[in-house]
Amino acid sequence: MFRALLILLCLALSPSAWASNGLRIDITTSGSRVIPIALPSPAASPQQRVFAETVLEVASADLSRTGAFSLLPVGPQDPPLTEAVAQTPALFSKWKAAGADALVASNVNALSDGRVELRFRLLHTSRQEDLGGLTFTTPATTLDARRSAHRMADFIYEKLTGEPGFFSTRLAYVKKEGAQQVLVIADSDGENAQPALRSTQPIISLAWSPDGTRLAYVSFETGKPVVYSHELASGRRTVVANQKGSNSAPAWSPDGRRLAVVLTQDGSSQIYTVNPDGSNLARLTTGATINTEPTFSSDGRLIYFTSDRGGSAQIYRMPADGSGPAERVSFNGPFNARPVISPDGKLMAYVGRRENRFVIGVRDLSSGQDIVVSDGPKDDSPSFAPSSRWIIFSSRVNGRDSLSAVSVDGKIRTRMSLDTGGIRNPAWGKLPQ
Repeated sequence: MFRALLILLCLALSPSAWASNGLRIDITTSGSRVIPIALPSPAASPQQRVFAETVLEVASADLSRTGAFSLLPVGPQDPPLTEAVAQTPALFSKWKAAGADALVASNVNALSDGRVELRFRLLHTSRQEDLGGLTFTTPATTLDARRSAHRMADFIYEKLTGEPGFFSTRLAYVKKEGAQQVLVIADSDGENAQPALRSTQPIISLAWSPDGTRLAYVSFETGKPVVYSHELASGRRTVVANQKGSNSAPAWSPDGRRLAVVLTQDGSSQIYTVNPDGSNLARLTTGATINTEPTFSSDGRLIYFTSDRGGSAQIYRMPADGSGPAERVSFNGPFNARPVISPDGKLMAYVGRRENRFVIGVRDLSSGQDIVVSDGPKDDSPSFAPSSRWIIFSSRVNGRDSLSAVSVDGKIRTRMSLDTGGIRNPAWGKLPQ
């Protein structure tokens, strides 16, 4: 069984820990191959030096926080590398001798219209091979430098690990600011954090639409739980479910045409589907037992959910159109809930209780094998990255709410926490369209 990792030390003096805008990120890793890579400063004119250094800083931090890379130190004796200079036998040999398996050469050039062009190549030192690169033309702002750096890191990560990068994605989470709950949309590294909603009442159950333009959630701002769909670009909100009783647990269908929600309008907690504008409400589950926390399979044919119909909270699945009976999926442990299916449809993450600790489990839906990828004691709200290889979840450490991300094999963990207050209810956004 894979064993998740405890962060036992204060990592403040380690290159694996840093703070940004009050958001602290700690990393620990074990058992994974670490790829040594060198990222010399991009070649740039003095006018473009700030843009170039921002790209270098952000891309380096992106790769470091995965735990899959070891960034080699680059000093003043290592001048910026252009694409042409880097692809020489002498440079390959130099960086190979320094321990680098991979090397990034990049240029930032000013354009006549005021924009900049960022070009980079990824090189394999041992094979003396060009692994490809990209060219971006963008405004010369810090925000655009950060976006370009995330895209650069996505490319490097995929080429060297064989898995899609996730640095250009966004995170949604809820943080506490005094008496307020704040719904925040941020870059994957916690930067560029923007408040989308403020309330003195709870905001829970965040769910991204498949196209990444909307966020569904439950807000208690009217004094009861109501499901909303929030268009992030305009700020426009639509009531999805405001029936008698409780309205909760929204989950988008893969095509974005329907949401599953949980209503108690008839007394018991039951699962329904509904259009994003609140129309065409249809009931899926029946009975006197609790049926809650629905999530769609990646192909939209099934709905996984939590039910106590067997005497304790366990995970079941049924046809999304209600055409067939439900079958139990979870059998390992006395409590399993909060299912979420990976975008590739191969894995299910969930919250399980093991020895009175609430932990994150991962099940291979093909083999039925379960592993535990966190240590608890109060881990909750798992959400997959678009690559299906990482999971973000809520955790409680030393009495403070934080977010953790873990690889699906449990070998690599990062933790995000605020200097003040707490953060909970994460949802990992989609890749940019």
